[in-house]
Amino acid sequence: MGVRYKFNRMELAGSFGDLGTLLPLAMGMIMVNGLNPYGLFLSIGLFYILSGIYYGVTVPVQPMKVIGSYAIATALSSSQIAASGLLVGLLLLVVGGTGAITVVGRYIPKSVIRGVQMATGTLLMAQGVKFMVGTSKFQLLQAAAEPYLTIQSVGGIPIGIIIGIVGAVITLLFIDNKRLPAGILVILYGFVLGLVFGVNDGLGSLSPGFYMPEFLPFGFPTGADFSFALMVLVLPQLPMTLGNAVVANADLSRGYFDKDSKKVTYRALCFSMGLANVFSFLVGGMPLCHGAGGLAAHYRFGARTAGSNLMIGLIFVLLAVFLGSHILAVVNLIPFSVLGVLLIFAGSQLALTIIDMKERNDLFVIVVMLGITLASNLAMGFCVGIVIAYALKSEKLTV
Repeated sequence: MGVRYKFNRMELAGSFGDLGTLLPLAMGMIMVNGLNPYGLFLSIGLFYILSGIYYGVTVPVQPMKVIGSYAIATALSSSQIAASGLLVGLLLLVVGGTGAITVVGRYIPKSVIRGVQMATGTLLMAQGVKFMVGTSKFQLLQAAAEPYLTIQSVGGIPIGIIIGIVGAVITLLFIDNKRLPAGILVILYGFVLGLVFGVNDGLGSLSPGFYMPEFLPFGFPTGADFSFALMVLVLPQLPMTLGNAVVANADLSRGYFDKDSKKVTYRALCFSMGLANVFSFLVGGMPLCHGAGGLAAHYRFGARTAGSNLMIGLIFVLLAVFLGSHILAVVNLIPFSVLGVLLIFAGSQLALTIIDMKERNDLFVIVVMLGITLASNLAMGFCVGIVIAYALKSEKLTV
């Protein structure tokens, strides 16, 4: 058995590894959809802490990307998002409680798991590049490559590209440095840029105090909200969650932590996500999951124990409790291009898990899943991948 908790520079650096996924969607859903900053950050922080304590290894916490991306792109109401969080939470509790996920997981081929990891890693890298060049949905909505910086370009070159290249160089130089971990340096680099060149929107009105959560801040969703959320948000999200946040995440955890990850089971992951989403619904947060991409990000930047969960979780909880709705003024200091650097390195780490696939048929499944995911979505890629993988087991079919 390895050490459950370490609290050092590498664990702290690793705890920051997935901010590139977490913060942009969180910021977008607060600003576009009106989610409660306090409830959102509090639920993330507690989910990190409790997951670390229970599982005893590094466990990721991420937004549900299908729900989050669609909600931001179409400016859904906070009540519709809340309804989706409660529904997906209850469905995960049912899937985990009945043991259905164990049966499903037993029959998912390894090539499909690798396909999910490859597709997710590629999507993360692509999103990272978009953050650097200023073409993500949130940046387009704000009509600025770096909405919270006073400088948008230098000599005709978008400032995000310059910031991103410097951040990538810092990461490459220090990625395995234990004295000066890359994760910490990159985040500090982003904060310094924000303090020096930022618009500092809201910093002057910071009002530290002791804030308490507000339960059901948007009221209880209507029947129409639940109907809409089920058909448009929850059903498209569920296959991606089961494929990426449950099956692929558990597989990656075993690969990283071996026997120490014995509690990271399909049923346990469904339960923890289900409970987290019910709590997030109650305090006005966003739908949350355990994404395999998040685990790859934390691990690549140095996280090796549950100590990373406790550190990043405590940061989120303290920001919520002491800053309340003013949290965004601090978070906005980090440029999007810096978050993009984290995403690119996290995505590459996850995509490289296909290195153990040697058979032509397995690689074919992975490549097809990647193509379908890029053309439509990961849920579709996951479903089609299962069909192809089983079809190729027939001796009548070859590729």
